[in-house]
Amino acid sequence: MEDLNRLKVVLVEMKRTSRWLAAELGKNPSTVSKWCTNVSQPDLQTLNRIAELLDVDIKELINSNR
Repeated sequence: MEDLNRLKVVLVEMKRTSRWLAAELGKNPSTVSKWCTNVSQPDLQTLNRIAELLDVDIKELINSNR
């Protein structure tokens, strides 16, 4: 499966963990882990919230190398 997001990279750059993100979003850590490994993708509303939490533009979370 093609990598569609850069969530894992951005989390590392921001010195945050997937567990932290899961807690902030009220999601199961395994769900966030699936997003980080591109097994599944967050919906657009959740992606927007992630961008807000990490204080980045939503474009930073989406891989432009398609």
